[in-house]
Amino acid sequence: MRAARLIKMVLLLQSRPVMTGAELARELEVSERTVARDALALSEAGIPVYADRGRAGGYRLVGGYRTRLTGLAPEEAGALFLSGLPEALRELGLADAASTARMKVEAALPPAAGDAGGSAARRFHLDAPGWYHAPATPGLLRPIAEAVWGDRSLLVRYRRRGTEVERLLDPHGLVLKAGVWYLCARTEGVFRVYRVDRFTAVEPAPADRVGGACFRRDTGFDLPSFWAERSAEFARSLLRAEVVVRLSPAGARRLPSVVDRRAAEEALAAAGDPDAGGWLTLTLPVESAEVAYDQLLRLGPEAEVVAPAELRERFARAAEGLGRLYG
Repeated sequence: MRAARLIKMVLLLQSRPVMTGAELARELEVSERTVARDALALSEAGIPVYADRGRAGGYRLVGGYRTRLTGLAPEEAGALFLSGLPEALRELGLADAASTARMKVEAALPPAAGDAGGSAARRFHLDAPGWYHAPATPGLLRPIAEAVWGDRSLLVRYRRRGTEVERLLDPHGLVLKAGVWYLCARTEGVFRVYRVDRFTAVEPAPADRVGGACFRRDTGFDLPSFWAERSAEFARSLLRAEVVVRLSPAGARRLPSVVDRRAAEEALAAAGDPDAGGWLTLTLPVESAEVAYDQLLRLGPEAEVVAPAELRERFARAAEGLGRLYG
């Protein structure tokens, strides 16, 4: 632990001209007394750490010293690819590894480019969770993430339709979607998706199972492609009803922004020629008449529901109510 802290201290001093004891203590999460002891230990080991006394003093490296201790450990290299997702790193327990990895990369860069990472971080940030709920970190996320990193099989209990089921999983990847974590895992030779917050128990698979506690990763499994395919399948599985709707040119342009984009694009492509006024008539897959009402209502007078009759009548009543309201 102390060796890692000393390396981190050298990397910090290499990235900045001078740092106060308080700044180093905050970065290293130790006391200023410990910082002083570590600086002395580094000096005795031949690393030119110099302490300036006084109000404007601090610690610095003498003579442009640059360390060669910039090799990335496997967990640091992996964490670096998630460096744009600080909340995800924290939830996965990789914040410290990512911080050390960034400093090692900065230390390996020439002085003129040394602040490239900080410059980018000040300008770009990816905020993954959605707007309208406070994301909660699932309690079992970290042991699941550790199994994903180590290719270790898991024996789990999972809530499904009001009951709990037990599964033996080979966890291949984790996905963070709008603040919710999902596990993509293989079970009985088939890849499935599980919400992490629905796991109630997670433990290493028995060592005596076929293949042992670790599994052989499927080299043909591509997490982004798998997730994109399953996401599309899930979205389409929700579209169990159909409505017939007429759209003005403006309504046709706006349709993909108010309903499922792929369903809208396919329906527009399958529609016939527009009428003399430029209106298109098309059949649109929707989740339900209730959902379609909320979605298509956003198009206002740029959309006319033709069928089913019940939905058309509901829109007619809404139009009458708006007419009375606005005179």
